[in-house]
Amino acid sequence: MCRSLFSSVQLNTELFPEREPRIHLEFSRNYLELYDTEHPNYFDDSTRYSIINFILQRQHFLEGEETADNLGIEKLVQDGIYTCAYTLHDKADRDRLLKEWANITKWKNLQPLDQIKDYFGAKVALYFAWLGFYTQMLIPISIFGLLCFLYGFVTWSSDPISRDICEDSGTIMCPQCDRSCDYWRLNETCTSSKFNYLIDNNMTVVFALAMAIWSVTYLEFWKRYSAGLVHRWGLTGFTHHVEHPRPQYLAKISHSRKLAGKTQGTTLDPDVPFWSIKFLPNFTSYSIMVLFICISVIAIAGIIIYRMAQRASHSILGSENSMTFKVMILPMTAGIIDLIVISLLDLVYSNLAIRLTNYEYCRTQTEYDESLTIKNYVFQFVNYYSSLFYIAFLKGKFVGYPAKYNRVLGFRQEECNPGGCLMELCMQLVIIMAGKQAVNAIVEMLIPYLMRTVKEMIYRHGWYKSHKEQRLVPYNQFTEDYNLLPAENNSLYVEYLEMVVQFGFITLFSLAFPLAPLLALLNNVIEVRLDAIKMLRFLRRPVGMRARDIGVWHNIMTVVTRIAVASSAMIIAFSTNLIPKIVYAASTDDRELNGYLNFTLAYFNTKDFQVQPLLGGSQYVNETECRYTEFRNPPTDDHPYKRPMIYWKILTGRLAFIVIYQNIINMLQGVLRWAVPDVSGRLLKRIKRENFLLREHIIEYEKQHAMLQAQTAVQNQLHQTKSQESSVLRQRHGGGNEDATSFV
Repeated sequence: MCRSLFSSVQLNTELFPEREPRIHLEFSRNYLELYDTEHPNYFDDSTRYSIINFILQRQHFLEGEETADNLGIEKLVQDGIYTCAYTLHDKADRDRLLKEWANITKWKNLQPLDQIKDYFGAKVALYFAWLGFYTQMLIPISIFGLLCFLYGFVTWSSDPISRDICEDSGTIMCPQCDRSCDYWRLNETCTSSKFNYLIDNNMTVVFALAMAIWSVTYLEFWKRYSAGLVHRWGLTGFTHHVEHPRPQYLAKISHSRKLAGKTQGTTLDPDVPFWSIKFLPNFTSYSIMVLFICISVIAIAGIIIYRMAQRASHSILGSENSMTFKVMILPMTAGIIDLIVISLLDLVYSNLAIRLTNYEYCRTQTEYDESLTIKNYVFQFVNYYSSLFYIAFLKGKFVGYPAKYNRVLGFRQEECNPGGCLMELCMQLVIIMAGKQAVNAIVEMLIPYLMRTVKEMIYRHGWYKSHKEQRLVPYNQFTEDYNLLPAENNSLYVEYLEMVVQFGFITLFSLAFPLAPLLALLNNVIEVRLDAIKMLRFLRRPVGMRARDIGVWHNIMTVVTRIAVASSAMIIAFSTNLIPKIVYAASTDDRELNGYLNFTLAYFNTKDFQVQPLLGGSQYVNETECRYTEFRNPPTDDHPYKRPMIYWKILTGRLAFIVIYQNIINMLQGVLRWAVPDVSGRLLKRIKRENFLLREHIIEYEKQHAMLQAQTAVQNQLHQTKSQESSVLRQRHGGGNEDATSFV
């Protein structure tokens, strides 16, 4: 059964035959005879196209002085000499990939990575290899997250906190806003407290530990897996340090007055100084990035103010389900507004980031991609995660107490429910993460489809006559590909960015929603096929590019993993009930936590309100005492409303937990990094063996070449000696040509 199940995901070996391992050596004309030049895949299609593109990008098209102004096919396209230049799709290979790879019904099948590499190049193939590996690694953590969520369902009825909240009918809570808000009963939060238990239970810490271990395991095993792929493709020794400069970079420095003397009369790129040339563009780019980060933070602050205003206005209007609105409906509407604002800022900044990077002096395509990636991801980190960080670390933590509320711009800060803010963090995460994935999936497929449909309508109705762009009648591969959308060199970073932002969601905040990995898994299973369909059906074929890794994205995920350890520790310590429960159980004999709810609620005398509420016809007009979620002394104490000793014990426990948790996780992650080397032992032995065989082949080739040269030299020497002897004999006989010839 297991064998049949495994065979169902295998590739069709008739269409994608398994390739024999080969020894690769960087091409050199000095060793031309060592290469298997007769092999059909000696140069695959993507390599051939990249060679052609390299020549076209660096070909001068004007006689006379060779400058960057008359360099490359892109300059001819910009000047209108040519309409466009692109790589052609191969119909046979494309149809085979469309049938067996770019097909939603093949969602469970493995990817033909070798054929993808031959068709699109190693850089695109590594993206799909990484996305497929990441998706497969989500399976175990998704199953574990589902089990943790089911544990909450199974033990739902045994939670003493939610049970006490639902059964309580006499606890009156203090108003949640000034003047217009009324008192409310604790049992109004019964439903939210039950949902809160689904994610704040005994398995929360266990899931956080599992997620921390999983993230490092995923990164370490990806390095091992990618090392095998890169070696199989012959790119182990490839380095970006020998990468050629971008034609756009050469054109840019040729127009610089400060570099005019260095570029005149040469096509080689000069040394561009940082402070006099590169500093201003870089400073401008990152300053604008900081400006947009501030705009994003201001937008989040505006949404927070909206929530405060809605909370107060709903209290003024009055409603029987006022607490349900505040606990469930208001966070959901605010999350949807947040998603809309985030998406709009993302759209604006993504286009702006490309323009800013074009303004910089990026010498190689790798430098360009990394600069664009860093600017985009830093902004996206703040844009997508800031509202989640606010709920996790700031909301309800610095509210104050009814006699002295802490205010921001005159507004009272938002408070958490008696069960904590973890439920709201869960709702915000689901809305932003699921909403982002849905929007991206629709945009990725709908926009290319709509653009192609619009082109067809323009052609069908003859509207193209009034436009510069015309549609060719498809009668060969060139005209068919002309009607597709152009493939940009930096288009792949958008796909990486989407997935790395998703990786941040599940590592930084998934303990608030254990089903987040499962949600990501379901999305990625479809994402792999949608990306494949987009590249084969809607985009022109990109020029193949070499790569030995996924670049700066691996470093970004490593940093996110380390931030996630601290984030999880602080969320558990300050946003869950774990530490207060432990301190309460250790301070009392109540191991069942039956009195824990009362332990977390402080008393307040209604006469001590900083701003007296306008109760009017409220049923609570005669209340003399209310409760609020804090650890403070009662009004009858000698030091009313001050922090009791138990608060400092809990704070000490929280800080101690953060230190202990981070040290344990860092130790386990360090052990994993040590135990899982970047290259497997088997592959390392194979690389050493291949290097040895290569050296032996080269030595033997050099030996034979030297012997051949020696034989040639001896033959030349003999021929020269015979020629000299012949000349001497001619002189001795003083004869004519006939005698000399006869003698010889």
